[in-house]
Order: sequence, then structure tokens, then C-alpha cells
Amino acid sequence: MSQTHYDQNPPAPARQPSNGLGTTGFVLGLVGLVLSPIPFIGVVAWPLVVLGIIFSAIGFARTRSGRATNKGLSIAGLVLSVVGLGVCLVWVFIVNAAVEEVEEEANREVTITYEVTGDAPAVDVDYTTYGDAVSSAQETGVPLPWSKEVRTEGLVKGGSLLVTTGEQGGSATCRVLVDGREAQTATASGPFAMADCSGF
Repeated sequence: MSQTHYDQNPPAPARQPSNGLGTTGFVLGLVGLVLSPIPFIGVVAWPLVVLGIIFSAIGFARTRSGRATNKGLSIAGLVLSVVGLGVCLVWVFIVNAAVEEVEEEANREVTITYEVTGDAPAVDVDYTTYGDAVSSAQETGVPLPWSKEVRTEGLVKGGSLLVTTGEQGGSATCRVLVDGREAQTATASGPFAMADCSGF
């Protein structure tokens, strides 16, 4: 009578590839790269691209050891994450440069020179200078020529100069120089005429 022999050690089932980390790295790298160029929102891209590099690298290592089969996707995720990180770093340099430029402009001192010339017997002069602080002054019955020099600093610098002739008329020309360069000029003539050198 024949006996049937059964194999006591059946073959182990084939191991399923573990592609989750490589796929996750690809998704994180893609999303991070898409978000990285967007101002303000791009801050979210930092952790995404860093995690994308980590997961993609682990996923690629698993394909080398045969535990995963998505080698191409892992490499793509690594590339996308590295490019996204590069864009984030560029934004850091841009923002830092902009901040330094703003600070430099805010601390830069300028010299503003107000000048009034002409043949009017006397004029009224009203000038305002602004920067970190605002200062205003008015002088009446001023003989010509007249000039005043002030210094100011701040993120936004400027001022205004208004010149008004008296009842005896004549002509008056206002002129504003900022660090020696002409920024504004205007001329008025006749009784109670006004020359406006504002908006510089």
C-alpha cells in the first residue's frame, strides 16, 4: 500500500514590495516644489521638501536591497525635493537681501536744502521735513535769496516747500536739493502767487 508524503515545510509566500516610503517621498517633494516659489505660503514647503528628501532616500535604499520596486519614483522624489529645497534657499537669500536693504535705507541720513530766489521784495516761506520725525516751520516777510539746510533719516524721507509772494508781487523760485541733487523746482510771479515744491 503506497504512502503519500507531504512536505512539512511549504515554501514561504513571496514578500510584497514595500514601496510606501519612496511614494511618500515623491508626493512630498512634488507638493513642496509646487509651493516653494509662492511668497509666504512657501514657508510650508520647507518641512515638505526636507521630509521628501528623507523618505525618497530611504525608498531608494530599499530598492537597492530589493525590498522595494519603485526605484524611478524614489529618484524622482529625491530630485523634486532637492530642487524644492533649492528654491526655498533662494527665497531665504532674497528675503534677507530685502530686509538688509530696508534697514540700510531706514538708517541712511540725507541732507535736504531748501532754496528760494527771485526779485520779489519779500516772501512767506513754509517748509516741512519728514523722516523718523516730522518738523515744520514758517517764516514771513523773508528777503531773497533764502536757504535752509536740514538733515533727516527714516524709511520714508521727504518734505515740502511753499513760497508765497506778498502784495508787492515779483517773482520767486523755490528749489529743493536732496544730497546735492535737484529734486523739485517751481516759479511763481505776481501778487500773492505761490510756488509749490512738494512731493519729493
